[in-house]
Amino acid sequence: MSDTRKGRQTPTQSVVLPYEHTKGLEATDLYNTCGRTALEWQELLIADIMATTDDGLWVHQKFGYSVPRRNGKNEIVAMREFWGLVNGEIICHTAHRTTTSSSAWKRLIKILTSAGYVELGRKKKDEIPPEKSFRCNKQHGLENIVLTNGGQIDFRTRTPNGGLGEGFDLLIIDEAQEYTDDQEAALIYTVSDSKNPQTIFCGTPPTATSSGTVFVNMRASCLSGSAYDTGWAEWSIPAKTDDVYNTELWYETNPSMGAHLDERKIRSEIKPKELIDFNIQRLGVWLTYNQKSEVAESEWMALKADTLPKVRGRLYIGIKFGADGQNASMSIALKAEDKIFVESIDCQSQRLGNGWMISFLKEADVQAVVVDGQSGAELFLDECKEAKVKPKPVRAKTGEVCTASTMFIQALAQQSIVHMGQPSLTQSVCNCERRAIGTQGGYSFKSMMEGIDVSLMESMVLAHWICAVSKERRKQKIRF
Repeated sequence: MSDTRKGRQTPTQSVVLPYEHTKGLEATDLYNTCGRTALEWQELLIADIMATTDDGLWVHQKFGYSVPRRNGKNEIVAMREFWGLVNGEIICHTAHRTTTSSSAWKRLIKILTSAGYVELGRKKKDEIPPEKSFRCNKQHGLENIVLTNGGQIDFRTRTPNGGLGEGFDLLIIDEAQEYTDDQEAALIYTVSDSKNPQTIFCGTPPTATSSGTVFVNMRASCLSGSAYDTGWAEWSIPAKTDDVYNTELWYETNPSMGAHLDERKIRSEIKPKELIDFNIQRLGVWLTYNQKSEVAESEWMALKADTLPKVRGRLYIGIKFGADGQNASMSIALKAEDKIFVESIDCQSQRLGNGWMISFLKEADVQAVVVDGQSGAELFLDECKEAKVKPKPVRAKTGEVCTASTMFIQALAQQSIVHMGQPSLTQSVCNCERRAIGTQGGYSFKSMMEGIDVSLMESMVLAHWICAVSKERRKQKIRF
C-alpha cells in the first residue's frame, strides 16, 4: 500500500569522500534520546556528514545537501548541533530570515528539554548547575544556548558583515539557496581558528527569486569533481517535468514518504499555474536554461565576475511591475570602469505592497529611478510622492523601454556589462524571448518558462539603460 511504501532513502546524486569512521552513529543515538526517532535516510546522511579521518578530523570540511520541503532536512542540522553542544563545540547557526533562525533555536531547545536537559534560572550566580543543564538568551534575533560543559550555539540572521571577528567550530548555513557571495566573504573565515572546523549547507534548489550564488556554485563544483574536502547530497529529478502527478517521482525525491509525508498531502500541493514551483520545491529540480533563449547561458555567464568589480558613483534603479500584475522587481546598476555592473535587489508579490522598494530608495544613495509597467506603477509613483522619495522616480515611455532593450542586447555583444551570477537573475535572463511593443518595431522581453518572472530581467534592463545614458555630474571647481 502507498501509505507504507518508503521514499528513496539514498540521494539521487551525491559526492561522498571515502571514510572508515564516523561520529554519525553517536549523533543518531543522542538524538533518539529526545523521544524522536531518526529516519533511515537521516541516519545515513548524518553518517556521511560526520565521517572522520584516522586522526579524528572531519573528512568533509564542507558538506551541502538539498532535500525537497517538509522532509525533515532541518532535523539533520539539529542532530549535528545537539552532538556538537554535548561535545563542547562553539557553533553558529545562520539563516536568511530571522524567523527561520528563531525556529531553529526553538527546535533545539525542545530537543534538549525532551532529552532531559534543564534550563537554569539566573537568580543565583553561585548556583552549581547539574550535569545536563543549559542557559539561553531568548532575545529575538540574538538567541543562543550555552551548556554547562561550555558548548555554545548562537543563532543569527545573515548580513554582509555579520560574524566578522567571531570564531566557531561549526557553521550552519540554513536556507543556503539564499547565501550570497558577500555573506560568504564575511563568514568563511569564522571557522579558520578551529582545530577541526566544519561548515554545513542546508537548503533547496533556488527559485526565480532566490538571491544566493554560493549554493549553486558549490553543487556544480562537487558534481564536477573539482571541489576539495567537500561532500554533497541531493534528492532530485534531472529536469523539469509536466507529469507532476507521477507518484514514482514523488517517492524518488522525497525520502520521508511513508513517514510523515504521503501521496494525499503531496497531491494537494499541485497548482496547475505553478508547476515550476512544484518541480523545484517538491521534485528538487535545479533549473537549466533554455537553449532557444534570446540570451544564451554561455553568453550571459561569460560576463560574470569572480569578485565584486570596483564601482563608482551612485545607484541607478530600475523598477518593473509585471505585465500579469503579480510581482514587482527592482534592480540596480553602477558604473564600473568601462562597464556597467548590474544586480537584482528583489522580486516580490504586489500584494505585499511597495513599502520594501520605498524604504530602499529612501535609505540608498540613488542617482536616478526609472519605472515601467501598467499594473501598479501609478500607485507606486503616488506613494513615492507622498513619502517624498528623492530623486523623484520617472516613468519610462514606450520608446525608452524599446531603446533600453536594444541597448542591453548591444551591451551583451560588446561585453560592456558585468554581474555576479545571481541565480534568480540568470534564470530570468537565460529563459527569455522578445515581445513586440509599440508600433515602430520595438521590443521588450517575455519569459519562455512558466514560473520564471521576466520582470527581474526587465528591471535590470531599465537600470542598465538609465545608468548608461546618464552623465555623471562633476563638481564645479572655482580657481582664483
